Amino acid sequence: MTRPATTFDTLAVDARARAGRLHLAHGTVDTPVFMPVGTAATVKAMRPRDVARIGYRLILANTYHLMLRPGAETIGRFGGLHRFMSWPHNVLTDSGGYQVFSLAARRTIDADGVVFRSHIDGATHRLTPERAVELQHTFDSDIQMVLDVCTGADAGRAEARAALDTTHAWAERAKRRWLELDDGYRGQLFGIVQGNVFHDLRKESAARTVDLGLPGIAIGGLSVGETFDQFYDTLAFTAERLPGDVPRYVMGIGTPEYVLAAIEHGIDMFDCVFPTRAGRTGTLFTTGGRINVRNARFIHSDNPPDPLIDSFGPDRFSLGYLRHLFKSNETLGAMLATALPSLIAPCWRRAQLKMSLNLARQSARTNSRMKCLVSKPLAS
Repeated sequence: MTRPATTFDTLAVDARARAGRLHLAHGTVDTPVFMPVGTAATVKAMRPRDVARIGYRLILANTYHLMLRPGAETIGRFGGLHRFMSWPHNVLTDSGGYQVFSLAARRTIDADGVVFRSHIDGATHRLTPERAVELQHTFDSDIQMVLDVCTGADAGRAEARAALDTTHAWAERAKRRWLELDDGYRGQLFGIVQGNVFHDLRKESAARTVDLGLPGIAIGGLSVGETFDQFYDTLAFTAERLPGDVPRYVMGIGTPEYVLAAIEHGIDMFDCVFPTRAGRTGTLFTTGGRINVRNARFIHSDNPPDPLIDSFGPDRFSLGYLRHLFKSNETLGAMLATALPSLIAPCWRRAQLKMSLNLARQSARTNSRMKCLVSKPLAS
């Protein structure tokens, strides 16, 4: 069978940057979009309703972690992730490919797939391209990713070459299995471009991924230890080789300068644990820059974290109170601080559209509020 492609509408363009709308099984998503990460079917320290209230309509979960706990059978009994986690909007699931990279000491790769030794109980689990598709089908993922092999910044050419070839062999198998699941499932399968920082490998991988004809394309293997200049160069080189009629996704980026670089080059989607992790450790993203709320200078501050955005709705929590919560290790501190950086992304989008899609990194740096977010150092 031939599955219908993901419908992606380009609404406005400025140089390579663009704004669009992605139509998925559980609703439309405006792009460019940052996806909060809910690895284990939860965005840490946030209720689903609060994630939705901020404006998010697409979050990310992780196949590897959900495969281990609570397991596909349990999630399947709920009819998928949406009911299981009480999230009525869209979910993108990573295939477990990132864990091939991050859990290298606990896995073995062969031509068929990868064997993981569980970090929970030491049990072994085999994940193949077909099994990754089947798991994500059980999860009822709106977007699922092919199983891939990601290499680190220190990988040599031979390792990058081998990872690329394995990724594409697995992608072809994943596509076949995805097409076979003709049971009303509406989730879309995205391919992944690899190749490390080697331009010829990136060019080949982009061409082979495009030839698969999948509904979306991700750029993988970035933000894995390379310098920002390497990231920017590889991103620019790869992005210009992707078609304009499908959504483009850079995996695993979440700091402002990386997001703005991606937007500059026409990327529509990005995700990272960084904003929520930063919030849980007391780092606040504000329109005046990053601040460490544990700092003693906030002990008597009655000011809100950010006077330019409605941080907490009808509640009024001061910097002094937030500092108290973190110094006392109170859970509410992590909850409030996690929500604050999440509020920034919708604010950015509204500002970007008002600037007629002047989204490029250089343009953003001419805007004083954006400049603070990108370049102001973390306050100690």
